[in-house]
Amino acid sequence: MPPSMAPSNSTPADSAAKEILPYTYGLTGVDIPLDEALTKILWLSIGCLCLIVLCVRFGQMANAHLRHLLNLNASPLQQSYWSEDRTRIWPRLKKSLLYAPLWKKRHNRELQLSRAMNVGTLPSRLHTLILSVYLISNIVYCMYLDYGDPKAKVMAELRGRTGHLSLVNMLPLFVLAGRNNPFIPLLRVSFDTYNLFHRWIGRVVAMEAIIHTLAWAINEHDAKGMKGINNGLHSVPFLSYGLLATVALAAIMVQAPSIVRHAFYETFLHIHQLLAILTIVGVKVHCELGNLPSQGYINWAIAIWVIERAARLFRILYRNVSPRRLTRVTVEALEGSGIEACRVSIDLVRPWRYTPGCHLYIYLPTISLWMNHPFSIAWSETRPTINIIVDEKLPQRKSSCVELSSRTTTTLSLIIAKRTGMTAKLFDKARASATGTFTTYGMVEGPYGGLDSLHSYGTVILFAAGVGITHQIGHVRELLEGHAAGTIATQRVVLVWSVKNTETLEWVRPWMDEILQMPNRKQVLKVLLFVTKPRSAREVVSRSETVQMFPGRCNPNVVLAKEMIGRIGAVGVTVCGPGAFADEVRGAVRGIVDEGKTIDFVEESFTW
Repeated sequence: MPPSMAPSNSTPADSAAKEILPYTYGLTGVDIPLDEALTKILWLSIGCLCLIVLCVRFGQMANAHLRHLLNLNASPLQQSYWSEDRTRIWPRLKKSLLYAPLWKKRHNRELQLSRAMNVGTLPSRLHTLILSVYLISNIVYCMYLDYGDPKAKVMAELRGRTGHLSLVNMLPLFVLAGRNNPFIPLLRVSFDTYNLFHRWIGRVVAMEAIIHTLAWAINEHDAKGMKGINNGLHSVPFLSYGLLATVALAAIMVQAPSIVRHAFYETFLHIHQLLAILTIVGVKVHCELGNLPSQGYINWAIAIWVIERAARLFRILYRNVSPRRLTRVTVEALEGSGIEACRVSIDLVRPWRYTPGCHLYIYLPTISLWMNHPFSIAWSETRPTINIIVDEKLPQRKSSCVELSSRTTTTLSLIIAKRTGMTAKLFDKARASATGTFTTYGMVEGPYGGLDSLHSYGTVILFAAGVGITHQIGHVRELLEGHAAGTIATQRVVLVWSVKNTETLEWVRPWMDEILQMPNRKQVLKVLLFVTKPRSAREVVSRSETVQMFPGRCNPNVVLAKEMIGRIGAVGVTVCGPGAFADEVRGAVRGIVDEGKTIDFVEESFTW
């Protein structure tokens, strides 16, 4: 009998399984050249986006620098040239894209199902456009397959494509997660914006990893059934570690949404970091055991993570630890305002270069062992270190204090409103003390932020609500100092602060008293205080034309419309406060920006 006529025990199912099996493991069916080509397209698109942002930022900075130099000694009349935009394109672009919320007015106002359930905020129109292009491009890359091939080969190609892109996207994921992200100062984009992109890139990485695993499982099931899947995941380390990474990424997707993240932030952060480490371990071992061609990407991601953490550790130790002492933190409870808060003073070991609008992260091991939180720096003082020399012959007398000009001491001040977790423990401990204050050791990390200079604007309008005053008061002092020294273009400053009641003013009274005594303050600074819930009409009294108080809520549209009439030169508007208040100010600016007036808008926010 010819061999072709010999009886065979194989079945059609066995033959199909043998055809599928090669596409289950290894690189068979994976289109490596196309994967690399799509990777280059992805990097090129990201590079083009960064280049566009860099060019726009460079143009803005060059224009601001020129305006600053030309207006140093200019009169209000001479600055009028800069008060009007000379083109219609840029104002329309700012209104329709750069400053625009996704839809009508809502941007940073939180979407809440209840007081305890925060769904998050909406991205701006520009952020939505960038994210949409990024998401759609990744979908197209993953779906660009040869559908004319057998199913097993298509699944193998999909497995290779999604696994490769998941690794590639880990690089921007890790870069944007870092506080020392080099693109923050380079592109003048806030960490808050990069944090938004980090969250969405993380979702893409997780979904591509899940699809990568499912594509393998489909072929494995077709070849060996569920038993083959279980045996492979339990007995093959290559598959086991890959599953570990996929499960960790899937768990991050479950615990990272805003409704969970904000409800249990401290717990979320610890679990998130643990899951990230498990992901790195799983991906690293998975790539090495399989000798995958894209394993270099995970090595770069690990290097980025290690370098960023090492830089943070170095900054923390340098700022806070010396052979003689550690950073000391004094906490004072502020009560009676209806909003419980603390005034925190931090005496640093080494000098700190403070710029208005910057923030820090504070570590208080005695309050919250591992956690650190961001807070805007309200005030900074740098003093020469004083050395007291004791006369050994007359121990009861001390010589005069000697100032060491080569060494200085920096004290930073914060206002921290009581919420939950660490801030609640901080306030409760201060209030429980006999004096309402206590001193402990701590550490600070920073400075971060402070990217936006207001020196080139003839008029600066600063909006704040509640504890948001901490971001603005430093700008006020710097602008008054610069005006007195003749080093800035600003000739008019308006501080608008919305508070719940007049007791809240005690938060910053020591610093405001110092500001009100500065040279030329009355000619430059106007303070508008809006008291939303005054106890009586008698306590809301304007004592002068430059410090005015009003009962009720602040209406940014009315304030801006009035202040724009007497503006000098270009106008800079900044806001720091609750999301709803910031959205009102943003809407008011957008209502003016397309009228031909030169007005720029900057929002400070922490949407974690």
